[in-house]
Amino acid sequence: MPETITDRDVVRALRPFVRATGPLLDTLRDANLLGLRDREAERDADRKLVDKLWDRLAAVKVPGTAAWTRMDVLQRDEFWLNRVGRLVSLVAALPGIGGVLADRLPVQSALGAAGQGLLLSAIAGEHGFTSTEDRVRLLAHVLFQREVDGLPVDRRPGETSTEDEQTAALTEELRERSTFRAIGATIWKLAKVLWKLEDELDKRPQGRLHHQALGMLPVVGVVGDYFGERSALKRVRKAAYAWFDTQ
Repeated sequence: MPETITDRDVVRALRPFVRATGPLLDTLRDANLLGLRDREAERDADRKLVDKLWDRLAAVKVPGTAAWTRMDVLQRDEFWLNRVGRLVSLVAALPGIGGVLADRLPVQSALGAAGQGLLLSAIAGEHGFTSTEDRVRLLAHVLFQREVDGLPVDRRPGETSTEDEQTAALTEELRERSTFRAIGATIWKLAKVLWKLEDELDKRPQGRLHHQALGMLPVVGVVGDYFGERSALKRVRKAAYAWFDTQ
């Protein structure tokens, strides 16, 4: 019988996840991702699909520092929704980015959850919720329908790494180099963190039924998956706004 996932388990997974999103979001906001295009990582991918996803990512207007400060909160939220949604879809389409993790984790569920958590961390910061505790509370509420305090918890029996060490391990590629491969590898690591809560992932916001039906079809299934996750991200944003209003 599978072990029951407790609130403490959720917090234990989410705290390093949330802390690791900070450096990643800084990179995603400031980097010219098109300039980081990695042809080597695309070698075994569907060329037509990858080119289409790059085109979608190129359509996201990247603000400079001055333009960013002039954007209002809702404009920044829209930027994050487009940036995160299209980037995660592209990472999922590149088998070379995830390495062994891509072989072990269900792509859509794991990366979809990571993308939703990344978006929530981004818009939480834009709305003034900057503490780790607040962001953990938000992610637990929206993704897993849990009400937690977000405070640090004890390590599990047999667990040797501290929260600081886990966070550092999640972002080590970003510290070493700013490349698309480093960004993609970091997203995959975040996906692995949330996959520890596998039984909880079905609770996260999903795309509409017609997207899910399309996603099951051969060839065009990836299109259904893309639009399904985009639809789910919009639901995530709506749920976050509702949570903000209660705080």
